[in-house]
Parts: sequence; C-alpha cells; structure tokens
Amino acid sequence: MIELQQVSKFYEGQPAICDLTLQIKEGETFGLIGTSGCGKTTTLKLINRLIEPTSGTIYVDGKNVHSVPLAKLRRNIGYVIQNVGLFPHYSVQKNIALVPRLLDWDESKIRSRNHELLELVGLDPDIYSERMPASLSGGQQQRVGLARALAADPPIILMDEPFGALDPITKREVRKEISLIFKEINKTIVLVTHDVFEAFEMCDRLCLLDEGTMQQVGTPKDLLFRPANDFVSSFFDGNRLQLEMQSITIGDIIEVSHRHMQSEKKSGDLPNFSAVEEDEADTSIMIETSFFDAFEESGGDDIRIVDEDDRIVTQLKSDELLEGFHAVRRNLREEHYG
Repeated sequence: MIELQQVSKFYEGQPAICDLTLQIKEGETFGLIGTSGCGKTTTLKLINRLIEPTSGTIYVDGKNVHSVPLAKLRRNIGYVIQNVGLFPHYSVQKNIALVPRLLDWDESKIRSRNHELLELVGLDPDIYSERMPASLSGGQQQRVGLARALAADPPIILMDEPFGALDPITKREVRKEISLIFKEINKTIVLVTHDVFEAFEMCDRLCLLDEGTMQQVGTPKDLLFRPANDFVSSFFDGNRLQLEMQSITIGDIIEVSHRHMQSEKKSGDLPNFSAVEEDEADTSIMIETSFFDAFEESGGDDIRIVDEDDRIVTQLKSDELLEGFHAVRRNLREEHYG
C-alpha cells in the first residue's frame, strides 16, 4: 500500500532521514518509533507530501506520489495530529463534514456519515453533533479528530502522536477504544509515537529509527526477542518486562503448551494446563489478548479462553497463566540467544 525506496531528507546539509526503504502493507497498523529527532514525523509527512524528499521515491497504492495531483493524494489520506486541529468555530458535525463538503457530497449523505462516524467513535450523535470543540474533553476531541479523518472513507490514515496531549488514564482508555475501531474499519494506519507501550499495543509492525536511519522493521515481538543489533536491544531495556507482558498473547501461551504436550523433550519445563469447569471460570478472555491485559482483567481468577466467535478454546487457572507466560518468555529468548 505504501512504499519508500531509498528516501532521504536533508535540512541544511543535515540528514533527517537517510536512505530509508520500507513497505507498509495494506490493512496493517504500522508504527514509527525511535529516539527524539530520529525522523519519525518527517517520514510521516513525506507520505502525504507535507514535505518533499531530497531524494528517493514514495509510492502509495502503486503510484508515485508525485504523479498524483496533491489535492487528490491528500483526499485519500486521513490525518490525525496530537492537538487534534478541530476548527473551534465549527460544531462537531461541521468539523467532520469538512472534507465531504469539499467533495460535494449530498447533504443527506453527509448527515448519515456524521451519524455513523460519531457512533463508531463512541459519541452519541444526538448529544455531540451540535457541541463545539471547546466543550469537549481531550479524549472526546481526539475521537472527533479520528471521525473527521475517516469522513471521506480514505484507505490510509496517518496519525502523528495522536494521544500525546492526553493524561495517562484517558490516553489508555482512548487508545484501547481506537484499537478496536482499527479492527473494524480495515484501513492502513501509520502511527508516529514516542510511547513504546502505545506502539506495542496498537501496531502490527514497527520501524525503529535512530538519527534518521532504520534500525529494524518487524513485529513488536521481533524487535523485543529478535533484535537486529545492540541499539534495538538496548532501546527497550528500561521497559523490557512490561513490554514482554504486552507482546506475549494468550494464543502464544496455548501454542507453547500444546507443543510441549506433544513432545517428551523438556519434560517439566512448561506447565500442563489442567481443565477448569465452565462454571468455575469467572472471566472470558479472547485468545489474541495480551498476557498483561488478560492477567489484569482476570484479577487472579480462573479464566475461560474464547475465539472471535466466543467459542471456548480452553480454560486456565490463574497460576497456570503466569507459568505459561514465563515459559513462552524463556522459549523466545532461547530461540534468539541460544
């Protein structure tokens, strides 16, 4: 969907981005992370031509961005920024309707789209449509900003530190809600963030930059357990355990458990999960849930593991869940470091 080929951007002879080559897949949430001033926002702005590269080529949907009229390119790319950028003199519905009106949509279609998007982002249209931005909380403004970015149904959404202005509690609530929205809308999302927990929670893959140079591209688990170099490894050291808890899923724990039960090797190295009667399990957890979220949600109670159709996959005792996490953690480390 998005491809950068040997892209560089220089300011007064100094590189902001240097020879960057990467591909962002259609429908994935792709994160740009790294040290301050590493080129995250520069890379994002190059995609929709808010700035121009010094050299290299950028493709969106197979087309060189310089072969597409600028207005047309940006109509197909939604943009969400840290301070939201809502027009203060426009109501919520007028802010969301801005791009559809520029595209000459019929008013009935605009009203319908406004209603649909406010419901999608968890704001009651009957309550919030006529509200002014100043009357909204930071989290509500961020939801409206996302609705506005989605208004014309663009295939790509760029997000530049979208939750940076929110307090920690609101930030966590909003990003969880927006992560669920991402699963519904099937868009290609590019997220710039300095918050590694946010990146690990929301992104399918990450690009770690340092001084304008790509250090590694991969899943959160790849960067954490299979670092490409010492910089990648050391970048996560301060938060390693918490990030391991965020990146290891219940599915990982079950997979390792099943592999262990099918093999006589490493006997006793991994837990054998015992059955929990259905009425004994107090909480249901989705199989793709992170260990951190599952352990937090279970509150130490036994849990029932379900798939996306709410069918029971297996059931775990709380102590077995913790044992399983440590087993997966050991296995992943041994695979990389031996």
